[in-house]
Amino acid sequence: MAEYQSTVILGDLRFSEGPRWRDGKLWFSDMWGYQVMTVDPDGNAEVVVQVPERPSGLGWRPDGTLLVVSMVDRKLMRHVPPDGLEEVADLSSVATWHCNDMVVDARGRAYVGNFGSDILADGGVSSAAIALVTEDNEVRMAADGLEFPNGTVITPDGRTLIVAESRGRRLTAFDVDDDGGLSGRRVFADLGEVVPDGICLDAEGGVWVSNPLAPECVRVLDGGEVTDRVTTQHNTYACMLGGDGGTTLYICSADGTEEDRVAGRSSAFIEVAEVEIPHAGLP
Repeated sequence: MAEYQSTVILGDLRFSEGPRWRDGKLWFSDMWGYQVMTVDPDGNAEVVVQVPERPSGLGWRPDGTLLVVSMVDRKLMRHVPPDGLEEVADLSSVATWHCNDMVVDARGRAYVGNFGSDILADGGVSSAAIALVTEDNEVRMAADGLEFPNGTVITPDGRTLIVAESRGRRLTAFDVDDDGGLSGRRVFADLGEVVPDGICLDAEGGVWVSNPLAPECVRVLDGGEVTDRVTTQHNTYACMLGGDGGTTLYICSADGTEEDRVAGRSSAFIEVAEVEIPHAGLP
């Protein structure tokens, strides 16, 4: 197994999530800081927009419009520069609790997961659905019966979507139908003790998986083989391949529990490690 070690390039965050590489920078949500931010490879950070109901997943439509998941009010927003937000879609008809991560496909369709239920109140035992927001901003259910659909990727040919089921401890793959629907559900990888949170895809079909229960990210192949591991400074919640060659693994990490984050006691970071295989697919 290939082993790597990360370093921290940015701290003083509340809870970093949803990393995306674009325009020579890492874009991410500081979820409990209520803002979307960027950081360049040298660690210089900027605030893009404030999100009062907590930001999560990020993505861009073909025209360059930045989409932002607004968690608590279960809405998909678009960034109206320089610093405003405008509602794109209300996801509450599909999302049964706070919305979370998202992937936007090449046609501008957004797939958004949600917690399913209040994890602090009931342990999050309810199943959840993935909401599809079409190019025309219509909302419908793409797939249901999932155990906390979280980080999501789409393969380069646009035909397969892979989602992390955090409470199911597995990656699940779907065929992407012409109308954006999801079918042909299958298990991509059972992960055992690893709880998959945010994920990203590389050019050889490997999926990097962040693990909120441990200071690590692991690379998993279809079928479940773990081939690579990055040991991190803190437990990990999301990851994204970026940099000039697409081989810099950017990692969102944090200390503390969900209760700590609610109480404002958490600290979060952006970490990096150089790996071998470059980014592919979306996001």
